[in-house]
Amino acid sequence: MNTQEEILFWKLAELFIIHSGYRIVKLFPDEKELWLEKGESAEAPIIRLYREGFDWSNRMQRDMELTAATGARIRSQLRIKNLRILNVYVSEHPPVDDYQQVLLEPFIYRDRVSETSVHTILFANGIYGQALERLTGFVDASSLDLSNMEGPNYGDAAETRRRTLEFAENAARREQAIFKAGRPIFTYFFMALQVLVFLMLEFYGGSTNPNTLIKFGAKFNPLILEGEWWRFITPVFLHIGFLHLAMNTLGLYFVGTAVERILGSARFLFVYLFAGFGGSLASFLFSHEVSAGASGAIFGCLGALLYFGMVYPRLFFRTMGHTVFLIIIVNLAFGFSVSMVDNAGHLGGLAAGFLGAGIVHFPKKKKLLSQIVFAAVSILLAAAMVQHGFKEGLGPRDEHSVILHAEEQVNQKDYNEAYSILRKYEKETEVSEKTYFLLSYTEIKLQKFADAKAHLLKAIALDDSFPEAHFNLALLYLEERDLVSAKKHAEKAAGLKPGQKEYQNLVDEIDKALSAQRGA
Repeated sequence: MNTQEEILFWKLAELFIIHSGYRIVKLFPDEKELWLEKGESAEAPIIRLYREGFDWSNRMQRDMELTAATGARIRSQLRIKNLRILNVYVSEHPPVDDYQQVLLEPFIYRDRVSETSVHTILFANGIYGQALERLTGFVDASSLDLSNMEGPNYGDAAETRRRTLEFAENAARREQAIFKAGRPIFTYFFMALQVLVFLMLEFYGGSTNPNTLIKFGAKFNPLILEGEWWRFITPVFLHIGFLHLAMNTLGLYFVGTAVERILGSARFLFVYLFAGFGGSLASFLFSHEVSAGASGAIFGCLGALLYFGMVYPRLFFRTMGHTVFLIIIVNLAFGFSVSMVDNAGHLGGLAAGFLGAGIVHFPKKKKLLSQIVFAAVSILLAAAMVQHGFKEGLGPRDEHSVILHAEEQVNQKDYNEAYSILRKYEKETEVSEKTYFLLSYTEIKLQKFADAKAHLLKAIALDDSFPEAHFNLALLYLEERDLVSAKKHAEKAAGLKPGQKEYQNLVDEIDKALSAQRGA
Protein backbone atom coordinates (compact mmCIF):
# COMPACT_ATOMS: atom_id res chain seq x y z
CA MET A 1 0.00 0.00 0.00
CA ASN A 2 1.29 3.46 -0.85
CA THR A 3 2.19 5.72 2.04
CA GLN A 4 1.36 9.39 1.91
CA GLU A 5 5.09 10.24 1.90
CA GLU A 6 5.79 7.88 -1.01
CA ILE A 7 2.99 9.41 -3.07
CA LEU A 8 4.20 12.95 -2.36
CA PHE A 9 7.81 11.97 -3.10
CA TRP A 10 6.90 10.84 -6.62
CA LYS A 11 4.50 13.76 -7.15
CA LEU A 12 7.39 16.12 -6.39
CA ALA A 13 9.70 14.10 -8.66
CA GLU A 14 7.07 14.39 -11.40
CA LEU A 15 6.90 18.16 -10.88
CA PHE A 16 10.66 18.57 -11.15
CA ILE A 17 11.27 16.15 -14.03
CA ILE A 18 8.22 16.46 -16.25
CA HIS A 19 7.03 20.00 -15.57
CA SER A 20 10.31 21.80 -14.73
CA GLY A 21 12.75 20.05 -17.10
CA TYR A 22 15.11 18.49 -14.58
CA ARG A 23 17.02 15.29 -15.32
CA ILE A 24 17.97 12.49 -12.96
CA VAL A 25 21.57 12.52 -11.78
CA LYS A 26 21.18 9.69 -9.29
CA LEU A 27 18.29 7.66 -7.87
CA PHE A 28 19.38 5.59 -4.88
CA PRO A 29 18.49 1.87 -4.84
CA ASP A 30 15.99 2.25 -1.98
CA GLU A 31 14.34 5.05 -4.01
CA LYS A 32 14.23 7.34 -1.01
CA GLU A 33 16.80 9.81 -2.33
CA LEU A 34 16.86 11.45 -5.74
CA TRP A 35 19.36 14.03 -7.13
CA LEU A 36 18.32 16.16 -10.11
CA GLU A 37 19.87 18.87 -12.30
CA LYS A 38 18.76 21.15 -15.11
CA GLY A 39 21.45 20.85 -17.79
CA GLU A 40 20.43 23.87 -19.89
CA SER A 41 20.60 26.35 -17.00
CA ALA A 42 23.66 27.16 -14.94
CA GLU A 43 21.45 29.27 -12.64
CA ALA A 44 18.92 26.58 -11.77
CA PRO A 45 19.71 24.89 -8.44
CA ILE A 46 20.55 21.24 -8.13
CA ILE A 47 17.68 19.47 -6.39
CA ARG A 48 17.97 16.78 -3.77
CA LEU A 49 14.66 15.06 -2.96
CA TYR A 50 14.85 12.95 0.21
CA ARG A 51 12.10 10.86 1.87
CA GLU A 52 13.06 10.51 5.51
CA GLY A 53 11.66 11.26 8.96
CA PHE A 54 13.52 13.49 11.42
CA ASP A 55 12.53 13.30 15.08
CA TRP A 56 14.88 16.11 16.08
CA SER A 57 16.06 19.20 14.25
CA ASN A 58 19.74 18.49 15.00
CA ARG A 59 19.51 15.34 12.85
CA MET A 60 18.07 17.46 10.06
CA GLN A 61 20.87 19.97 10.56
CA ARG A 62 23.48 17.21 10.32
CA ASP A 63 21.93 15.88 7.11
CA MET A 64 21.97 19.41 5.63
CA GLU A 65 25.69 19.65 6.42
CA LEU A 66 26.36 16.35 4.65
CA THR A 67 24.29 17.55 1.68
CA ALA A 68 26.35 20.75 1.53
CA ALA A 69 29.60 18.76 1.60
CA THR A 70 28.33 16.61 -1.29
CA GLY A 71 27.35 19.76 -3.13
CA ALA A 72 30.82 21.22 -2.63
CA ARG A 73 32.32 18.20 -4.35
CA ILE A 74 29.86 18.61 -7.24
CA ARG A 75 30.72 22.33 -7.44
CA SER A 76 34.41 21.47 -7.62
CA GLN A 77 33.80 18.96 -10.42
CA LEU A 78 31.74 21.50 -12.37
CA ARG A 79 34.47 24.15 -11.88
CA ILE A 80 31.95 26.81 -10.85
CA LYS A 81 32.32 29.40 -8.13
CA ASN A 82 28.96 29.07 -6.40
CA LEU A 83 26.37 26.30 -6.29
CA ARG A 84 22.82 26.31 -4.97
CA ILE A 85 21.12 23.14 -3.78
CA LEU A 86 17.39 22.90 -3.20
CA ASN A 87 17.10 20.27 -0.47
CA VAL A 88 13.52 18.94 -0.28
CA TYR A 89 12.53 16.64 2.58
CA VAL A 90 9.36 14.53 2.54
CA SER A 91 8.48 13.34 6.02
CA GLU A 92 5.41 12.09 7.85
CA HIS A 93 5.86 14.55 10.72
CA PRO A 94 8.12 17.54 11.35
CA PRO A 95 10.74 17.32 14.14
CA VAL A 96 9.29 17.53 17.64
CA ASP A 97 11.51 20.44 18.71
CA ASP A 98 11.92 23.94 17.28
CA TYR A 99 12.98 23.20 13.70
CA GLN A 100 11.85 26.42 12.01
CA GLN A 101 15.13 28.18 12.72
CA VAL A 102 17.00 25.42 10.84
CA LEU A 103 14.89 26.01 7.72
CA LEU A 104 14.81 29.79 7.94
CA GLU A 105 18.22 30.51 6.40
CA PRO A 106 20.20 28.46 3.86
CA PHE A 107 23.10 26.43 5.15
CA ILE A 108 26.33 27.81 3.65
CA TYR A 109 29.41 25.67 3.02
CA ARG A 110 32.35 27.93 2.22
CA ASP A 111 35.61 26.84 0.62
CA ARG A 112 38.11 29.69 0.14
CA VAL A 113 36.35 32.02 -2.32
CA SER A 114 33.61 29.57 -3.29
CA GLU A 115 30.44 28.56 -1.55
CA THR A 116 27.70 25.96 -1.66
CA SER A 117 24.33 27.02 -0.30
CA VAL A 118 21.66 24.52 0.77
CA HIS A 119 18.08 25.81 0.79
CA THR A 120 15.88 23.33 2.64
CA ILE A 121 12.12 22.82 2.36
CA LEU A 122 10.25 20.33 4.53
CA PHE A 123 7.00 18.70 3.37
CA ALA A 124 5.24 17.12 6.34
CA ASN A 125 1.74 16.84 7.79
CA GLY A 126 0.41 20.18 8.86
CA ILE A 127 2.86 22.33 6.92
CA TYR A 128 2.21 21.39 3.27
CA GLY A 129 0.91 24.83 2.37
CA GLN A 130 3.93 26.56 3.90
CA ALA A 131 6.33 24.20 2.08
CA LEU A 132 4.54 24.66 -1.24
CA GLU A 133 4.73 28.43 -0.87
CA ARG A 134 8.50 28.26 -0.35
CA LEU A 135 8.88 25.84 -3.25
CA THR A 136 7.32 28.32 -5.68
CA GLY A 137 10.31 30.57 -5.06
CA PHE A 138 12.48 28.02 -6.88
CA VAL A 139 10.26 26.30 -9.45
CA ASP A 140 6.79 26.73 -10.92
CA ALA A 141 4.72 24.48 -8.65
CA SER A 142 1.31 25.45 -10.03
CA SER A 143 0.73 21.88 -11.27
CA LEU A 144 1.17 20.42 -7.78
CA ASP A 145 -2.14 20.19 -5.88
CA LEU A 146 -1.83 19.36 -2.17
CA SER A 147 -5.36 20.41 -1.15
CA ASN A 148 -6.51 16.78 -0.89
CA MET A 149 -3.25 15.37 0.42
CA GLU A 150 -4.93 13.41 3.21
CA GLY A 151 -7.69 12.04 1.00
CA PRO A 152 -7.76 8.31 0.17
CA ASN A 153 -7.76 8.88 -3.58
CA TYR A 154 -4.93 11.37 -3.80
CA GLY A 155 -2.89 9.26 -6.17
CA ASP A 156 -1.05 6.09 -6.98
CA ALA A 157 2.70 6.27 -6.24
CA ALA A 158 3.48 3.34 -8.56
CA GLU A 159 1.78 4.97 -11.56
CA THR A 160 3.38 8.37 -10.89
CA ARG A 161 6.74 6.67 -10.47
CA ARG A 162 6.34 4.79 -13.77
CA ARG A 163 5.26 7.90 -15.67
CA THR A 164 8.07 10.01 -14.22
CA LEU A 165 10.88 7.50 -14.77
CA GLU A 166 9.66 6.76 -18.29
CA PHE A 167 9.74 10.47 -19.08
CA ALA A 168 13.24 10.75 -17.55
CA GLU A 169 14.45 7.79 -19.59
CA ASN A 170 13.14 9.32 -22.82
CA ALA A 171 14.75 12.64 -21.88
CA ALA A 172 18.06 10.83 -21.31
CA ARG A 173 17.77 9.28 -24.77
CA ARG A 174 17.16 12.73 -26.27
CA GLU A 175 20.22 14.02 -24.43
CA GLN A 176 22.34 11.18 -25.78
CA ALA A 177 20.98 11.93 -29.25
CA ILE A 178 22.63 15.36 -29.00
CA PHE A 179 25.96 13.58 -29.39
CA LYS A 180 24.73 11.46 -32.30
CA ALA A 181 23.35 14.03 -34.74
CA GLY A 182 25.75 13.00 -37.49
CA ARG A 183 28.64 10.79 -38.51
CA PRO A 184 32.15 12.24 -38.92
CA ILE A 185 32.14 12.07 -42.73
CA PHE A 186 33.78 15.43 -43.42
CA THR A 187 36.25 14.99 -40.57
CA TYR A 188 37.68 11.88 -42.20
CA PHE A 189 37.51 13.57 -45.61
CA PHE A 190 39.57 16.54 -44.39
CA MET A 191 42.06 14.22 -42.67
CA ALA A 192 42.60 12.32 -45.92
CA LEU A 193 42.73 15.55 -47.95
CA GLN A 194 45.43 17.16 -45.84
CA VAL A 195 47.56 14.01 -46.04
CA LEU A 196 47.15 13.95 -49.83
CA VAL A 197 48.04 17.65 -50.14
CA PHE A 198 51.07 17.11 -47.92
CA LEU A 199 52.35 14.39 -50.25
CA MET A 200 51.87 16.75 -53.20
CA LEU A 201 53.86 19.45 -51.40
CA GLU A 202 56.67 17.01 -50.75
CA PHE A 203 56.67 15.92 -54.37
CA TYR A 204 56.67 19.45 -55.82
CA GLY A 205 59.42 21.01 -53.72
CA GLY A 206 58.93 20.14 -50.06
CA SER A 207 56.37 21.10 -47.44
CA THR A 208 58.91 23.26 -45.57
CA ASN A 209 59.86 25.24 -48.68
CA PRO A 210 58.17 28.67 -48.43
CA ASN A 211 57.99 29.04 -52.21
CA THR A 212 56.24 25.68 -52.54
CA LEU A 213 53.80 26.62 -49.77
CA ILE A 214 53.02 29.93 -51.45
CA LYS A 215 52.56 28.19 -54.80
CA PHE A 216 49.96 25.85 -53.29
CA GLY A 217 48.01 28.60 -51.50
CA ALA A 218 49.58 29.36 -48.12
CA LYS A 219 48.54 32.56 -46.38
CA PHE A 220 50.86 35.27 -47.67
CA ASN A 221 49.79 38.86 -47.09
CA PRO A 222 51.26 40.49 -50.23
CA LEU A 223 49.41 38.11 -52.53
CA ILE A 224 46.16 38.48 -50.57
CA LEU A 225 46.51 42.24 -51.00
CA GLU A 226 46.93 41.64 -54.73
CA GLY A 227 43.52 39.97 -54.82
CA GLU A 228 44.21 36.30 -54.12
CA TRP A 229 41.32 35.99 -51.64
CA TRP A 230 41.32 32.19 -51.73
CA ARG A 231 44.38 32.30 -49.49
CA PHE A 232 42.01 32.85 -46.56
CA ILE A 233 40.80 29.24 -47.05
CA THR A 234 43.49 27.20 -48.83
CA PRO A 235 46.01 27.36 -45.93
CA VAL A 236 43.69 25.09 -43.93
CA PHE A 237 44.74 22.13 -46.09
CA LEU A 238 48.52 22.77 -46.13
CA HIS A 239 51.01 21.70 -43.48
CA ILE A 240 54.62 22.61 -42.86
CA GLY A 241 56.55 19.42 -42.17
CA PHE A 242 55.46 15.96 -41.08
CA LEU A 243 55.19 16.79 -37.36
CA HIS A 244 52.83 19.66 -38.11
CA LEU A 245 50.69 17.36 -40.25
CA ALA A 246 50.69 14.57 -37.65
CA MET A 247 49.67 16.85 -34.76
CA ASN A 248 46.86 18.52 -36.69
CA THR A 249 45.56 15.24 -38.12
CA LEU A 250 45.46 13.77 -34.62
CA GLY A 251 43.78 16.90 -33.26
CA LEU A 252 41.22 16.87 -36.05
CA TYR A 253 40.45 13.21 -35.37
CA PHE A 254 39.66 13.75 -31.68
CA VAL A 255 38.02 17.18 -31.80
CA GLY A 256 36.50 17.15 -35.29
CA THR A 257 34.69 13.84 -34.84
CA ALA A 258 33.09 15.07 -31.60
CA VAL A 259 31.92 18.33 -33.17
CA GLU A 260 30.59 16.69 -36.35
CA ARG A 261 28.61 14.19 -34.26
CA ILE A 262 27.04 17.07 -32.32
CA LEU A 263 26.42 19.47 -35.21
CA GLY A 264 25.85 17.06 -38.06
CA SER A 265 27.90 17.05 -41.25
CA ALA A 266 26.46 20.11 -43.02
CA ARG A 267 26.78 22.36 -39.98
CA PHE A 268 30.25 21.00 -39.23
CA LEU A 269 31.38 21.77 -42.79
CA PHE A 270 30.29 25.39 -42.41
CA VAL A 271 31.85 25.81 -38.95
CA TYR A 272 35.14 24.17 -39.98
CA LEU A 273 35.61 26.30 -43.11
CA PHE A 274 34.38 29.46 -41.39
CA ALA A 275 36.83 28.88 -38.55
CA GLY A 276 39.61 28.26 -41.07
CA PHE A 277 38.73 31.58 -42.72
CA GLY A 278 38.67 33.31 -39.33
CA GLY A 279 42.07 31.90 -38.41
CA SER A 280 43.61 33.02 -41.71
CA LEU A 281 42.01 36.45 -41.40
CA ALA A 282 43.42 36.95 -37.89
CA SER A 283 46.81 35.77 -39.11
CA PHE A 284 46.56 38.24 -42.01
CA LEU A 285 46.03 41.07 -39.53
CA PHE A 286 48.59 40.17 -36.89
CA SER A 287 51.26 38.08 -38.60
CA HIS A 288 53.30 38.87 -41.71
CA GLU A 289 54.87 35.43 -42.07
CA VAL A 290 53.86 32.70 -44.48
CA SER A 291 51.46 30.47 -42.58
CA ALA A 292 49.50 27.30 -43.20
CA GLY A 293 47.81 24.52 -41.31
CA ALA A 294 44.46 23.28 -40.00
CA SER A 295 45.16 24.59 -36.49
CA GLY A 296 42.82 27.56 -36.84
CA ALA A 297 39.98 25.33 -38.05
CA ILE A 298 40.65 22.82 -35.26
CA PHE A 299 40.59 25.64 -32.72
CA GLY A 300 37.29 26.56 -34.38
CA CYS A 301 35.98 23.12 -33.44
CA LEU A 302 36.99 23.88 -29.84
CA GLY A 303 35.14 27.19 -30.17
CA ALA A 304 32.06 25.28 -31.31
CA LEU A 305 32.34 23.11 -28.20
CA LEU A 306 32.51 26.28 -26.08
CA TYR A 307 29.24 27.36 -27.71
CA PHE A 308 27.83 23.94 -26.84
CA GLY A 309 28.95 24.60 -23.26
CA MET A 310 27.14 27.94 -23.26
CA VAL A 311 23.88 26.31 -24.38
CA TYR A 312 24.23 23.14 -22.26
CA PRO A 313 26.54 24.19 -19.41
CA ARG A 314 26.05 21.30 -17.03
CA LEU A 315 25.97 18.68 -19.77
CA PHE A 316 29.16 20.23 -21.17
CA PHE A 317 31.05 20.12 -17.88
CA ARG A 318 29.71 16.68 -17.05
CA THR A 319 31.01 15.21 -20.32
CA MET A 320 33.90 17.16 -21.86
CA GLY A 321 34.19 20.68 -20.45
CA HIS A 322 37.35 20.27 -18.39
CA THR A 323 39.16 18.53 -21.24
CA VAL A 324 38.20 21.24 -23.75
CA PHE A 325 39.49 24.03 -21.50
CA LEU A 326 42.69 22.09 -20.81
CA ILE A 327 43.35 21.58 -24.54
CA ILE A 328 42.78 25.27 -25.28
CA ILE A 329 44.99 26.50 -22.42
CA VAL A 330 47.85 24.09 -23.15
CA ASN A 331 47.88 24.85 -26.88
CA LEU A 332 47.70 28.62 -26.41
CA ALA A 333 50.46 28.50 -23.80
CA PHE A 334 52.60 26.47 -26.19
CA GLY A 335 51.84 28.90 -28.99
CA PHE A 336 52.87 31.94 -26.97
CA SER A 337 56.11 30.28 -25.90
CA VAL A 338 57.16 29.16 -29.41
CA SER A 339 57.76 31.98 -31.87
CA MET A 340 57.04 29.97 -35.03
CA VAL A 341 53.48 29.12 -33.92
CA ASP A 342 50.81 31.43 -35.35
CA ASN A 343 48.74 32.06 -32.22
CA ALA A 344 46.80 34.83 -33.96
CA GLY A 345 45.42 32.17 -36.29
CA HIS A 346 44.54 29.96 -33.32
CA LEU A 347 42.64 32.69 -31.51
CA GLY A 348 40.92 33.81 -34.70
CA GLY A 349 39.83 30.24 -35.41
CA LEU A 350 38.59 29.80 -31.84
CA ALA A 351 36.42 32.92 -32.06
CA ALA A 352 35.17 32.10 -35.56
CA GLY A 353 34.25 28.56 -34.51
CA PHE A 354 32.21 29.92 -31.60
CA LEU A 355 30.45 32.41 -33.87
CA GLY A 356 29.93 29.81 -36.61
CA ALA A 357 28.30 27.41 -34.16
CA GLY A 358 26.04 30.25 -33.03
CA ILE A 359 25.00 30.84 -36.65
CA VAL A 360 24.03 27.22 -37.38
CA HIS A 361 23.03 26.24 -33.79
CA PHE A 362 22.12 22.56 -33.34
CA PRO A 363 20.14 20.04 -35.43
CA LYS A 364 16.36 20.07 -34.89
CA LYS A 365 16.71 23.10 -32.63
CA LYS A 366 16.20 26.68 -33.73
CA LYS A 367 17.00 29.99 -32.08
CA LEU A 368 16.25 32.19 -35.04
CA LEU A 369 16.83 35.56 -33.36
CA SER A 370 20.05 34.40 -31.74
CA GLN A 371 21.27 32.89 -35.02
CA ILE A 372 20.55 36.14 -36.88
CA VAL A 373 22.50 38.11 -34.26
CA PHE A 374 25.46 35.71 -34.52
CA ALA A 375 25.40 35.96 -38.32
CA ALA A 376 25.23 39.77 -38.26
CA VAL A 377 28.08 40.06 -35.76
CA SER A 378 30.20 37.63 -37.80
CA ILE A 379 29.63 39.47 -41.09
CA LEU A 380 30.29 42.91 -39.60
CA LEU A 381 33.37 41.73 -37.74
CA ALA A 382 34.85 39.96 -40.78
CA ALA A 383 34.13 42.95 -43.04
CA ALA A 384 35.74 45.36 -40.57
CA MET A 385 38.83 43.16 -40.24
CA VAL A 386 39.24 42.75 -44.01
CA GLN A 387 38.76 46.48 -44.56
CA HIS A 388 41.31 47.29 -41.88
CA GLY A 389 43.81 44.87 -43.38
CA PHE A 390 43.53 46.33 -46.87
CA LYS A 391 43.45 49.90 -45.60
CA GLU A 392 46.63 49.42 -43.60
CA GLY A 393 48.29 47.62 -46.49
CA LEU A 394 49.56 44.74 -44.41
CA GLY A 395 52.22 43.76 -46.90
CA PRO A 396 55.68 42.43 -46.11
CA ARG A 397 57.22 44.19 -43.11
CA ASP A 398 60.42 42.16 -42.83
CA GLU A 399 63.16 41.25 -45.27
CA HIS A 400 62.29 37.57 -45.37
CA SER A 401 58.73 38.35 -46.47
CA VAL A 402 59.96 40.87 -49.04
CA ILE A 403 62.30 38.29 -50.56
CA LEU A 404 59.52 35.68 -50.68
CA HIS A 405 57.22 38.17 -52.36
CA ALA A 406 59.85 39.05 -54.93
CA GLU A 407 60.72 35.38 -55.52
CA GLU A 408 57.04 34.65 -56.19
CA GLN A 409 57.05 37.36 -58.87
CA VAL A 410 60.26 35.92 -60.32
CA ASN A 411 58.65 32.47 -60.46
CA GLN A 412 55.84 34.05 -62.47
CA LYS A 413 58.49 35.77 -64.67
CA ASP A 414 57.21 39.20 -63.66
CA TYR A 415 60.71 40.66 -63.29
CA ASN A 416 59.55 44.26 -63.38
CA GLU A 417 57.30 43.72 -60.34
CA ALA A 418 60.02 41.81 -58.48
CA TYR A 419 62.50 44.59 -59.24
CA SER A 420 60.02 47.23 -58.03
CA ILE A 421 59.42 45.37 -54.74
CA LEU A 422 63.12 44.97 -53.99
CA ARG A 423 64.11 48.48 -55.01
CA LYS A 424 61.42 50.00 -52.82
CA TYR A 425 62.54 47.96 -49.83
CA GLU A 426 66.22 48.77 -50.49
CA LYS A 427 65.48 52.50 -50.41
CA GLU A 428 63.60 52.24 -47.11
CA THR A 429 66.12 50.34 -44.98
CA GLU A 430 69.44 48.55 -44.86
CA VAL A 431 69.27 45.17 -46.54
CA SER A 432 71.27 41.96 -46.50
CA GLU A 433 73.30 40.28 -49.19
CA LYS A 434 70.28 38.09 -50.08
CA THR A 435 68.22 41.10 -51.11
CA TYR A 436 71.10 42.57 -53.11
CA PHE A 437 71.59 39.24 -54.89
CA LEU A 438 67.93 38.81 -55.81
CA LEU A 439 67.76 42.44 -56.90
CA SER A 440 70.78 41.90 -59.16
CA TYR A 441 69.08 38.84 -60.64
CA THR A 442 66.03 40.89 -61.66
CA GLU A 443 68.33 43.57 -63.06
CA ILE A 444 70.15 41.01 -65.18
CA LYS A 445 66.80 39.81 -66.54
CA LEU A 446 65.89 43.42 -67.28
CA GLN A 447 69.35 43.99 -68.83
CA LYS A 448 70.33 46.58 -66.22
CA PHE A 449 73.83 45.10 -66.12
CA ALA A 450 75.64 48.03 -64.49
CA ASP A 451 73.13 48.13 -61.63
CA ALA A 452 73.31 44.35 -61.29
CA LYS A 453 77.11 44.45 -61.00
CA ALA A 454 76.93 47.19 -58.36
CA HIS A 455 74.46 45.20 -56.27
CA LEU A 456 76.48 41.99 -56.60
CA LEU A 457 79.55 43.83 -55.33
CA LYS A 458 77.50 45.01 -52.34
CA ALA A 459 76.35 41.46 -51.69
CA ILE A 460 79.94 40.18 -51.74
CA ALA A 461 81.05 43.03 -49.48
CA LEU A 462 78.52 41.83 -46.91
CA ASP A 463 79.30 38.13 -47.42
CA ASP A 464 82.40 37.14 -49.34
CA SER A 465 81.46 33.46 -49.09
CA PHE A 466 78.41 33.84 -51.35
CA PRO A 467 79.21 31.54 -54.30
CA GLU A 468 76.15 32.43 -56.41
CA ALA A 469 77.01 36.14 -56.18
CA HIS A 470 80.62 35.48 -57.28
CA PHE A 471 79.39 33.30 -60.14
CA ASN A 472 76.91 35.89 -61.50
CA LEU A 473 79.50 38.62 -61.11
CA ALA A 474 81.96 36.51 -63.10
CA LEU A 475 79.36 36.20 -65.87
CA LEU A 476 78.90 39.98 -65.95
CA TYR A 477 82.67 40.59 -66.14
CA LEU A 478 82.90 37.98 -68.88
CA GLU A 479 80.18 39.84 -70.79
CA GLU A 480 82.32 43.00 -70.46
CA ARG A 481 85.41 41.02 -71.61
CA ASP A 482 87.12 41.74 -68.28
CA LEU A 483 88.60 38.25 -68.19
CA VAL A 484 90.89 38.83 -65.21
CA SER A 485 88.05 39.95 -62.92
CA ALA A 486 85.82 37.26 -64.36
CA LYS A 487 88.40 34.57 -63.56
CA LYS A 488 88.89 35.89 -60.04
CA HIS A 489 85.20 35.58 -59.15
CA ALA A 490 84.68 32.34 -61.08
CA GLU A 491 87.54 30.69 -59.17
CA LYS A 492 86.12 32.06 -55.91
CA ALA A 493 82.73 30.53 -56.68
CA ALA A 494 84.28 27.18 -57.67
CA GLY A 495 86.36 27.16 -54.50
CA LEU A 496 83.33 27.78 -52.32
CA LYS A 497 81.37 25.04 -54.13
CA PRO A 498 83.92 22.58 -55.49
CA GLY A 499 81.24 20.07 -56.48
CA GLN A 500 79.38 22.53 -58.70
CA LYS A 501 80.38 21.59 -62.27
CA GLU A 502 78.82 24.73 -63.72
CA TYR A 503 81.26 26.84 -61.71
CA GLN A 504 84.30 24.83 -62.78
CA ASN A 505 83.13 24.89 -66.40
CA LEU A 506 83.05 28.70 -66.26
CA VAL A 507 86.61 28.77 -64.89
CA ASP A 508 87.75 26.53 -67.76
CA GLU A 509 85.92 28.70 -70.31
CA ILE A 510 87.59 31.85 -68.98
CA ASP A 511 91.02 30.15 -68.99
CA LYS A 512 90.55 29.24 -72.65
CA ALA A 513 89.57 32.80 -73.44
CA LEU A 514 92.65 34.12 -71.63
CA SER A 515 94.90 31.64 -73.48
CA ALA A 516 93.40 32.70 -76.79
CA GLN A 517 93.87 36.35 -75.83
CA ARG A 518 97.56 35.81 -75.00
CA GLY A 519 98.12 33.81 -78.21
CA ALA A 520 96.65 36.63 -80.23
